[in-house]
Amino acid sequence: MPPLIQVHDLFKSYQRDSLEIPVLRNINLEINEGEFVAFMGPSGSGKTTLLNLIAGIDKPTSGKILIADTDLTELNESDLAVWRSRNVGFIFQFYNLIPVLTALENVELPLILTPLSKKERRAHAEMALSVVGLAERLDHYPRQLSGGQEQRVAIARAIASDPAILVADEPTGDLDRVAAEQVLDLMHGLHAELYKTIVMVTHDPVAAARADRIRHLDKGALL
Repeated sequence: MPPLIQVHDLFKSYQRDSLEIPVLRNINLEINEGEFVAFMGPSGSGKTTLLNLIAGIDKPTSGKILIADTDLTELNESDLAVWRSRNVGFIFQFYNLIPVLTALENVELPLILTPLSKKERRAHAEMALSVVGLAERLDHYPRQLSGGQEQRVAIARAIASDPAILVADEPTGDLDRVAAEQVLDLMHGLHAELYKTIVMVTHDPVAAARADRIRHLDKGALL
């Protein structure tokens, strides 16, 4: 089986006025299906930029990103949006839950972009909340949940469409140690039991230690 994620000769730079600011240079990377990979490095090393490129949020300046049989660099913005909705689940540091929606409604929201019926969307959302241990909190609003519970709702939202890849940007960065350990246990379970491919950016060596493999970035280069 070829790797699920293949990154070839990847460069990324941003234009600021007349200046071209390089962020990533000559990145070559392979991640197998079912693998849990963590990226570490100092601030400004390009970790989140690389994560965004793999997730199809951003496009490279040059190089190729192949996910399964799809070359992301050949997709336009509209096709990328459709591809993301079907293939990538996102876990962020600050949860990004909508305060006026219940846990169930927050998890169900991204499923609106899928072909699922309303009944199917609800069933998927309920199942995802059950997987993360929040089956009893369906009707609770974010303000009624702890930080760790909010992050578990965010993880349920990420897995509700059964995506091929989970991308996590500092998923424990806003949590205390106990809540962080619970979230890491959950992510490890998704990886070990459901065979989810997880790509995570973190500053936390405790979080990174949960991964199968740790890659370090420095000044835009993979070490």
